[in-house]
Amino acid sequence: MSLNAIWSEGRAALNGWLSIPDGFASEVMAHQGWDTLTIDMQHGIVDYAYAVRMLTAISTTQVVPIVRVPWLDPGIVMKVLDAGVLGVICPMINSAEDAEIFTSALRYAPRGRRSFGPIRANLAHGADYPKRADDLVTGFAMIETRAALDALDAILAVPELDAIYIGPADLALSLGAEPRFDPVDPVVTGPIEHILARAKHHGKRAGIHTGSASYARAMVEKGFDFVTIGSDARFMAAGAARAVADFRNVGNDVKIAY
Repeated sequence: MSLNAIWSEGRAALNGWLSIPDGFASEVMAHQGWDTLTIDMQHGIVDYAYAVRMLTAISTTQVVPIVRVPWLDPGIVMKVLDAGVLGVICPMINSAEDAEIFTSALRYAPRGRRSFGPIRANLAHGADYPKRADDLVTGFAMIETRAALDALDAILAVPELDAIYIGPADLALSLGAEPRFDPVDPVVTGPIEHILARAKHHGKRAGIHTGSASYARAMVEKGFDFVTIGSDARFMAAGAARAVADFRNVGNDVKIAY
């Protein structure tokens, strides 16, 4: 399964976020019905070795594996591709030149300059992976700054760019607004709608980070093709907090049966 296969069915992809560097936690998330899971190597505490273990765990399912790389660095883009990811989200793409550097690392020659060495990708996706890789892999440029807004059409015009991904928190900061999930401030929502409209104009897919299922559904209704709802760490914290709150509300007369 790939993102293109999901989109060919005419539906948006539901994405989960992984920031806990653990194979079992990733495997648990992978069995919950997500279309895709993104390992966060930018703001999470995941390094490359842990990312490979997490990708191995995700491979127990049909979930599409994605990585958000730490920065615009062709070396790490190529390395996570060789590890078997089928999507790469690259932060802080602020110009067409940035987008060209990023996309060139996604494709083998003659379409790009990805170095050949799919050491785990062959295991995860079959011996014919190198022949299909250029079309299997999806590259997302994160649009999250005023500079990116100013260069939006030039970024979207880069031929090998598949999609954009909106980081609402950094976008809000860049525009002088409060960073938050599920923004309602027109200072932020206006640019989000503009980014979506321009992506559609250029024939690119559009994704966005959200903090709730209701907001994610609203974004899909607006036309987004890829929506993230929460992370493993946030789900764990929320579930634990609810359990503790339920216990505290009941009182101290609860008996634990062993």
